[in-house]
Amino acid sequence: MYSIDSIGQILRPKQIVLVSKDSVITDLVYDSRKVAHAEGSLFFALKALRDGHRFVKDAYEKGVRSFIISEDDFPVHNFPEANFVWVADVWQALQQLAAHVRQQFEKPVIGITGSNGKTVVKEWLTQLLAGDKKVYQSPKSYNSQLGVALSLWNLSDDYDYAIIEAGISMPEEMAHLETMIKPDIGIFTNIGLAHAGGFASKVAKIEEKVKLFAGSHTVIYPSKYGFAPYLPPAITSFTFGDTADDSLQVEVLDEEARNQQSVLLLHYKGNTEKVRIPFSDKASQENILICISTLLSLGYTLTDVIQRVGRLRPLEMRLQLLNGKNNCSIIDDSYSNDLASLQIALDFLHQQQQHDKKTLVLSEMEGMNAKLDEKLFKLLDGQSLYRIILVGPALANLQQQLKQPVLYYAETEALIQDLDKLAFSQESILIKGSRTFHLEDLSQLLADKSHETVLEINLQSLAHNLQQYRSLLPTGVKLMTMVKAFSYGSGSFEVANLLQFNKVDYLTVAFADEGVELRQNGIELPIMVLSPDEQVFDSLVRYKLEPEIYNFRILNAFIAFLRRKSIAHYPIHLKMDTGMHRLGFLPNEVSSLVAVLDAVAEVQVKSVFSHLAASGDPTQDEFTQLQVDRLNQASAQLKDALGYPFMRHIANTSAIARHPAIYMDMVRLGIGLYGVDMDHKEGLDLEPVSVLKTTITQIKTLDVGETVGYDRRGVITRKSRIATVKIGYADGYNRHFGNGVGKMMIRGQEVATIGSICMDMCMLDVTDIVANEEDEVLVFPDLQQAAQSIGTIPYELLVSISSRVKRVYFYG
Repeated sequence: MYSIDSIGQILRPKQIVLVSKDSVITDLVYDSRKVAHAEGSLFFALKALRDGHRFVKDAYEKGVRSFIISEDDFPVHNFPEANFVWVADVWQALQQLAAHVRQQFEKPVIGITGSNGKTVVKEWLTQLLAGDKKVYQSPKSYNSQLGVALSLWNLSDDYDYAIIEAGISMPEEMAHLETMIKPDIGIFTNIGLAHAGGFASKVAKIEEKVKLFAGSHTVIYPSKYGFAPYLPPAITSFTFGDTADDSLQVEVLDEEARNQQSVLLLHYKGNTEKVRIPFSDKASQENILICISTLLSLGYTLTDVIQRVGRLRPLEMRLQLLNGKNNCSIIDDSYSNDLASLQIALDFLHQQQQHDKKTLVLSEMEGMNAKLDEKLFKLLDGQSLYRIILVGPALANLQQQLKQPVLYYAETEALIQDLDKLAFSQESILIKGSRTFHLEDLSQLLADKSHETVLEINLQSLAHNLQQYRSLLPTGVKLMTMVKAFSYGSGSFEVANLLQFNKVDYLTVAFADEGVELRQNGIELPIMVLSPDEQVFDSLVRYKLEPEIYNFRILNAFIAFLRRKSIAHYPIHLKMDTGMHRLGFLPNEVSSLVAVLDAVAEVQVKSVFSHLAASGDPTQDEFTQLQVDRLNQASAQLKDALGYPFMRHIANTSAIARHPAIYMDMVRLGIGLYGVDMDHKEGLDLEPVSVLKTTITQIKTLDVGETVGYDRRGVITRKSRIATVKIGYADGYNRHFGNGVGKMMIRGQEVATIGSICMDMCMLDVTDIVANEEDEVLVFPDLQQAAQSIGTIPYELLVSISSRVKRVYFYG
């Protein structure tokens, strides 16, 4: 435990004002929306995309009383009960505190870096060591400058090992991570394409990553990547590979993959043993070999390691949001359980606004003791929850201590037997547990069963893309996000909840029904409805939706409706047709528009906007500027007549990337939010948000001359293996993808369709690859290439994915 006074001494600040120097700090906070235990929180006013000093007031109002700031003239007199510590750089102070905590830990720290596989290796190592060691690990993929600092805060001598990830995307980042982590043992997983854009070359990326191991005594890595020349001379390399090389510690003599399993023949210190692993892909084989090599380097015998590997379970490392029975939302985070990841999961639970009732199902954690009991109580005691369901003997005492309604079960089986009695209905349920309690069984029982083809939506990637575009905007420019067409196929309130949590300024939907659904699921942001008609006026007003007004017919009808309801100053958005020639008032209609608006009190113009026809096409930039000029002229005319301010906006996704001069008062972010980069702007690092997956139902071998599918379009010209997969045109997989046009991916290998696309399924030629029934299939390996192959655009492919395809949301 650290007091604010002791933290001040660690940081050696420029100035310190302590109202209560003995205040005990339990939580490090950088986001005022994520304050859980205000009394023990220390708020760091980080300057990133947004300046944390702007949110000190929010944190103070939530009960936070200790702050790290850097602005010399910050008005601390407005916060008379607060402790303030002034530092030169808040980021540096956070990392300095994390480094101090690390220095108090005298047991081995394992640091992991690499392009891919860091989190998998960390989780598997934790599983493998858990039999006789207590392991502290950084939660989920908390491997950034911020994530590592937060991860180290809870490190204590209660643990035998600490395993910390380190991820970088740019030069000069790893030195900061090394200062905090100071790993005794290093693991370098691999070197690949991840974040390649931030480095001049592959060698430059390797040289940056190995800085993590500056003070390590041993580094484990696959020999094929050739990291040895880049490591400091004093480091001992522990390597594995499949070539007869004297420098190898572990030699892979043979490998065989079959039926989603592998058998590896390993040679180590004169012993040769077979190890069976429940995975067949190359990446999993390599990750497990890293784990095996790590345990061997720690002194475990090959026989002991092989026995432990046999108990490994597949990892589902992502927090998932699923549709549940009885109109519930299920948040499944049942693969691990520690204080840091529990806090992350609770933050995600509180983002969900679709249900008033929020329930936590929590199993006991590994290595429960008095100190962990106290920390867990403090974390849960501040949570606003409908009920808490505790599982495991070590949590029995909490039942009496917590203020919220609490149910207790000694084991998961007893909880499952009580499901009917618990009567889950219309609530958001977070299921958080250690692997030994198998709470995933509960999740499966509560989740809705549906079509096995799924669209996986990564909400963390969506938040990342939002921040990428937000970073381009000057202070004061508002952000409207498009969630029309089921959020480009990605969902409804699930996406809107995240956008609301990240404080976008406006949402836009295509139809009033979409806006009504968002309001019914707790979305309170302003919502603009595109092109409404008279039949939805009542819904607009009842659910506080703001209409786009695009012609005199709709304007006059809406004014008349509001007059009958005795409503004044209702917000509207005027659509101007500046050249798209789809909807909107033409420039020569502005005078008549002014005359109507000037004579009524029923409506108030919230914004005047237009839609760019070709903002992504450099050859059309002159026309784009013409549209901007026309909107400015119309806006000026309206402003002079109306006498009150309103917003102007015209910049869509492409314009945000290509035309910063036309941001005006607000921009509208659409397809870019969902990870589709149509403009390839330098420095804009978008992540794909949606992945459409299906599975192989059956594989059969057909002889030359046989045909596949309707109308016998698929003709077998060689003896072939044909796989039937569970997706068809009723799911949104366009019929034009038939007969070899469509490409899917199985185990990293691309295969083509054969025959016509059926309503509920289609067929793939898998003759040249290893494929088995029930294998996972990636439907669109490259979304833009898939769109081009049938003469359309990525937008159409995304919005065409049928609502019967199950959406699975995850965060991480």
